[in-house]
Amino acid sequence: MTDFGYTMLCEQSRPDHLVRDVQMAEKAGFDFSVISDHYNPWLEEQGHSGYAWSILGAAAQATEQIPLMTYVTCPILRYHPAVVAQKAATMQILSGGRFRLGLGAGENLNEHVVGKGWPAVGTRHEMLAEAVEIISALFDGGNVNFRGDYFDVESAHLYDVPETRVPIGIAVSGSQSCALAGEKADLMVATEPEPELTRMFDEAGGAGKPRVGQIAVSYDTDRDAAVQRAHEQFRWFGLGWKVNPDLPAPSSFAAATRFVTPEQVGAQLPCGDDIDEYVDKIRPFVDAGFTEVALVQIGGDRQGPFIRWAEQELLPALRSLLPGS
Repeated sequence: MTDFGYTMLCEQSRPDHLVRDVQMAEKAGFDFSVISDHYNPWLEEQGHSGYAWSILGAAAQATEQIPLMTYVTCPILRYHPAVVAQKAATMQILSGGRFRLGLGAGENLNEHVVGKGWPAVGTRHEMLAEAVEIISALFDGGNVNFRGDYFDVESAHLYDVPETRVPIGIAVSGSQSCALAGEKADLMVATEPEPELTRMFDEAGGAGKPRVGQIAVSYDTDRDAAVQRAHEQFRWFGLGWKVNPDLPAPSSFAAATRFVTPEQVGAQLPCGDDIDEYVDKIRPFVDAGFTEVALVQIGGDRQGPFIRWAEQELLPALRSLLPGS
């Protein structure tokens, strides 16, 4: 069976509202939850960007059983990988063993704030590979010393190690990241329903491991309002991952998407309240072999209505019509 999850999108809601919303999502029957880890919103219209790890700690205490996961954390500039390992181990303890650490090579949008420059894509992937090695070694316990091309670790040790090792997910977009994920990760993370990604992941050692996808949706009983909201806050998504990682600021995303129309956004994302449209646009993830799909409801003030509708109509339909590939 395909699992369907709920996304706490830090870029569009206040931190306390995100915790409230994931409580509602748990009660509504979502199978898991993920959270974005940003310093900036994609567009100024989104208007928020709280610290994900504080929100995760609060969510762990405010919920009882819904799994939690970063989607995703970048451990190469803004955070040192040794500190990411400490945060993740702490979260696993606070959540009672229901946390997964999603990692990725990041975006200039969030990482430039520490003033270290933005590396080329090949360098970022090399840095991510080193970061994963460090984090995994710390999860193994013991004293860790590391000398790499990008990171050094001096006698690091996690004194609070959870009983259940934190599963590591790696975001993929091409052959290099799929190879790293297949070899080093416990699960694959992606935002595009490309069968080629799951194939490369399998060939690199990922066969049988979970694959987690994500899609933005815009629920509203007024489809025109849903499309307008999606265009206002999420028109950037269509730029793709050859562009998104390199743009430095919300103003850059606004400039890059100034010619994107509401009609184009509405054609790609599920908008409104037609169940068939949602099923048709989510189906490619299931067909591509994704075992989990996280839904992002666009609009911070529309989470309550969406969660209630999802509980009553959307989740039962998805589970019935998209049981798995």
